[in-house]
Amino acid sequence: MAIQQTDKIWHNGKLIDWDDAKLHIMSHVVNYGSSVFEGVRCYSHDDSPAIFRAREHAQRLLDSAKVYRMEVPYSTDEIVQAMTDTVAHNGVWPCYIRPLIVRGYGEAGVNPFNSPIEVYVANYAWGKYLGHGDDSDRYTGVDVCVSSWTRMAPNTLPAMAKAGANYMNSQLIKMEAILNGYVEGIALDANGYVSEGSGENVFIVRHGILQTAPLGSSVLPGITRDSVLMLAKELGIPVVEGIIPREMLYLADEVFFTGTAAELTPIRSVDKIAVRDGSVGPITTMLMDEFYGIIRGKKRDRFGWFTPVPVPAKSKQPVGV
Repeated sequence: MAIQQTDKIWHNGKLIDWDDAKLHIMSHVVNYGSSVFEGVRCYSHDDSPAIFRAREHAQRLLDSAKVYRMEVPYSTDEIVQAMTDTVAHNGVWPCYIRPLIVRGYGEAGVNPFNSPIEVYVANYAWGKYLGHGDDSDRYTGVDVCVSSWTRMAPNTLPAMAKAGANYMNSQLIKMEAILNGYVEGIALDANGYVSEGSGENVFIVRHGILQTAPLGSSVLPGITRDSVLMLAKELGIPVVEGIIPREMLYLADEVFFTGTAAELTPIRSVDKIAVRDGSVGPITTMLMDEFYGIIRGKKRDRFGWFTPVPVPAKSKQPVGV
C-alpha cells in the first residue's frame, strides 16, 4: 500500500507539482495535529472515473473543519470540483482521493487562530485495504480482535469530526492488532460498548436484524455506513442503531466492517471465536452483492452516488489495483 506518486496535487485552488506540496516543520499541524481530512474512492465505470459520494465526503470535510473552528474559503461544490479536477488531470483511476485541511506555518503555541488554513487534494492508485488483495477473495472474512484501547470519551475529542489527531488512537488499535496476529482491532467506547475499528464502522447481524453502534458510541458518521443503511432499507432488512455489548460480537450470526478503504469487509472471527462457522452469512452476502455491484458499475446507480469525472480522450489508462 505504498503511495504511488501522481503528477499534481490541488492546493488552495491551484494544481501544483506533487513534490511541491510541502509544509514547514514548524507548521501548526506538525506540532499540534491540527488537521481534518477525508478518504474518498474513485472507481472505473465504463472505463471512466466516477467518484463515490463526492458531495457527502466534501460536506463531512467541511463539517469536521467547522467543529475545529477552521474557516475554510471553499464551498462543498468547490471541494467536489477540486477532487474532479485532480483526478481528471492526473488521469489515474481507480484511485483513492485524499482531501486535507490543515493549519500551516504561523505562530508557535497551542492557539491555532493565527496559523493559515491550507487545503490540499491528492489522488493515487490504491487497492484493497483489509484482507486479500483481489476481488476473487472478497468473500473471505478477516480475523479481528477487541482492542485494549478504547475510543475517545464524549466531550474529549469529537468523534464526529474526521480529525488527524483522532487517528493517533486508531494507530494504537491497528498496531496492537497487527502485532498480535490480527488484521484489525475493534475498539469499545468509554462505557465498554462496541464502537468501531481503527478506520471502519462495525455491523453485526443477530437473528436476522442488522445492528450498528449509534453516533453516541464515539462513532464516525461513515459514508459507507450510511450507504449500507440505505441498501438495507431498500432490501427490507430490519436495522437497529443501538448500543452493542462486547459479547454480541461473539454471539452474532454475522459481523462486517464498512469504510471507504475497507469498503464492505466480512469478519470471520473475533478474538479467535468464529463468527458462525467462519463463512460469510446471507445478509452480509446480500449487502455485498448490491454494494459491489453498484460501485463496480454492474448495477444501476439508483441512489445517485457517483460523480463522473470528465477526462481527455488521450488520458492515461486506468490503473489496475
